[in-house]
Amino acid sequence: MRITNPAKTIVDCFKYRNKIGLDIAIEALRDCLRLKRATIDELWHFAGIDRVQNVIRPYLEATV
Repeated sequence: MRITNPAKTIVDCFKYRNKIGLDIAIEALRDCLRLKRATIDELWHFAGIDRVQNVIRPYLEATV
């Protein structure tokens, strides 16, 4: 899979969490926010596009 945007890649990890594992998605989210590769607003935007806002919301709230 091609990485076009770090925020989109993180949201895709949550979209495909059943295939790659939820722990990988959470770790990717933490690393992305720690390294400041994407903002929460960017993540929320792409979560709306991929329709995973309800899935990613608790993890975003916990990291803020």
